[in-house]
Amino acid sequence: MCGIIGIIGKNEAAEPLLNALKRLEYRGYDSAGIAIFEDNNIQRLRRAGKVQELQNALDKNPLIGTLGISHTRWATHGVPTENNAHPHLSEQDIALVHNGIIENHEALKKELLDQGYKFESDTDTEVVVHRIHFHLASSNDLFAAVNLTVRELEGAYALAVISKDEPQKMIVARSGCPVVIGLGINENYVASDVAALLPVTNNFMFLEEDDTAIIEQDKVMVFNSDGHEVTRKVTESKLSSEATERGEFKHFMLKEIYEQSIAVGNTLNQRIADGQVLENAFGPNTSKALDQLEAVHIVACGTSYHAGLVARYWIEDMCRVPCTVEIASEYRYRNPVVPNNTLFVTISQSGETADTLAALRLAKKEKYISTLVICNVPESSMVRESDMVLITNAGPEIGVASTKAFTTQLAALSLLTIVIGRRHGLTKKEEKELVGQLLELPELINQVLALDSNIEILAQHFADKHHALFLGRGIQNAVAMEGALKLKEISYIHAEAYAAGELKHGPLALVDENMPIVAIAPDDKLLEKLKSNLQEVRARGGELYVFADPRVQFADKIGTHTTMMPAEIKDFQAPILYTIPLQLLSYHVAVLKGTDVDQPRNLAKSVTVE
Repeated sequence: MCGIIGIIGKNEAAEPLLNALKRLEYRGYDSAGIAIFEDNNIQRLRRAGKVQELQNALDKNPLIGTLGISHTRWATHGVPTENNAHPHLSEQDIALVHNGIIENHEALKKELLDQGYKFESDTDTEVVVHRIHFHLASSNDLFAAVNLTVRELEGAYALAVISKDEPQKMIVARSGCPVVIGLGINENYVASDVAALLPVTNNFMFLEEDDTAIIEQDKVMVFNSDGHEVTRKVTESKLSSEATERGEFKHFMLKEIYEQSIAVGNTLNQRIADGQVLENAFGPNTSKALDQLEAVHIVACGTSYHAGLVARYWIEDMCRVPCTVEIASEYRYRNPVVPNNTLFVTISQSGETADTLAALRLAKKEKYISTLVICNVPESSMVRESDMVLITNAGPEIGVASTKAFTTQLAALSLLTIVIGRRHGLTKKEEKELVGQLLELPELINQVLALDSNIEILAQHFADKHHALFLGRGIQNAVAMEGALKLKEISYIHAEAYAAGELKHGPLALVDENMPIVAIAPDDKLLEKLKSNLQEVRARGGELYVFADPRVQFADKIGTHTTMMPAEIKDFQAPILYTIPLQLLSYHVAVLKGTDVDQPRNLAKSVTVE
């Protein structure tokens, strides 16, 4: 969740540390802080609130030095206050920033209190810096002290540590949380992800699980869990720093909504040829796994879970292959039955979602035929640890509420559906038709985006509401769930999604003139059933907001607001295309309400803790 940054080099560190923090703020924005080695001491400055508060404080009290660490926090242990902000110090000798959760912190804290250490925060992190200080007394070596400490930790961590007595180095360590090392000229960097460092370098090294590293101005040494020095591959990022800028858009979320035609095109690009999906797009061992496949098991969280629900409908309908979809945090704590020849699929924008990553590691111990990840970050842990990979190529997604990540995940899952179907009755003619529908998506997305101004007007009806219901039938129920999630995430309106046929089993009790009902109405086989469900709503005074196929006839009555989608949307295209107006609706409602669209309260982009 939190974002960490470290710099050691020849240039002043404060400004690039702050700039990098701003690029990482989507990981958490409860507080921010910086520590810099200055005049033979570690100077620290922290503030509750967003990075800008820290920037304002630094403008008044600059910190000067070439070695520093900084942090933007998403609070787990301890409320968002200055005292709970990172970096944490021990005896003014050591400074540390941390992303993750230390599960045995209470036991460690008791030991440290008995040894005379004093605590200024309520965080789990402070025990780590004091424990390093404790071990440093006997080892007289920061790297050794960090290694002794991490062996005692239970939980997940990415750490960056500096000491006033060893200002020529920074120590980093990871277990369960990502760490990337950026390589410069006479300067090296540490961060939670690549995007933070793009303005200063394109060359990156990724620490693997349980690695520790010594970072110096002109050298990086990496050690595995056995203490042996190892070589980690250096990769050149193809991303530009401009990709993480907002440009002419008011919010990142709006920019990312409008990028979806290009993003979906990028997902499909080079994965289709001559009317067929290329199997090698998933990796070299794809054919062997697909030849054996008899079932699919999808595990994900949040928006990615909704993408998995859509895929279940596709896979079972078009491939006649059993498909189950589970929330990762639940999958981890039950004893799943794995049918013979089951493919395990994870979906994650970041590839670092803690629950999904843990589920993947658990699955690798089970009798799945293979593991596949659908992900947007090529260098992520899930990508490195999965047998097969499909990168969505959506580009950086900065807004906390996911938009283009979702639609590109659906595009990727549509490709997966086709290659599975190829072995389960899908004919070449049918495949060619489906592929043709996918290739139409970028232009159709642009047509949906042309409805933006109409949807902005529609949003005015929601600004003073406190609750909303989203309805869909069949595959569109998963789209309704995603629409409800978007509205609650950024506008703080309580929103729930229901399969429309379930209204009469309870939710109808909530319906009145103050409960807007959003319905998704493509021209599919469940349309007439949906229309009957909506009549039940109107009969009870509910206000209907329907996104409908132009071929669908809805009576123009008071209490029914119909937005016509582009004509001739096919069933295979509908989940992607009907998602976009719901994203726009949520966005405009949030703007009207004055909420922080890109950084909604209590949330963070990359959930790297349980």
